[in-house]
Amino acid sequence: MNSQMIKKVLVVHGPNLNLLGERDPAFYGNVTFAKLNEMILDRADALGMQCEIFQSNHEGAIIDRLQAARNTFDGVILNAGAYTHYSYAIRDAIADMQLPCVEVHISNVQARDDFRAKSVIAPVCIGTIAGFGINSYFLALQALAML
Repeated sequence: MNSQMIKKVLVVHGPNLNLLGERDPAFYGNVTFAKLNEMILDRADALGMQCEIFQSNHEGAIIDRLQAARNTFDGVILNAGAYTHYSYAIRDAIADMQLPCVEVHISNVQARDDFRAKSVIAPVCIGTIAGFGINSYFLALQALAML
């Protein structure tokens, strides 16, 4: 076995992302949620990373999962959906887990509604990747692999 430590990455999808493939394809594309997750797991495997995927439409469940991640994972990829713009509780959970966290968005949030331009979680993330469709997740995996 390779002596290099395999990174363990948690991917967290927030509210409404479970409807990918059905939800507003002009912004989110046609790839289904199941297919996206399959592609994320394949890409993580190709990078020599272990990956777990979690989705919830509930703020508290997302916070619980982030808190549990701090002793199990090496990094987190988070698409917090609309919580990005107002959830200080998720922001604090990211800060408290003390793991590198990459904020991702499928659409270019800066080119959409004004309220989407502000992220309260960005200041506690190591970076933000947005506007590259589902490739935003793959770019985040690559970024974590290079740490």
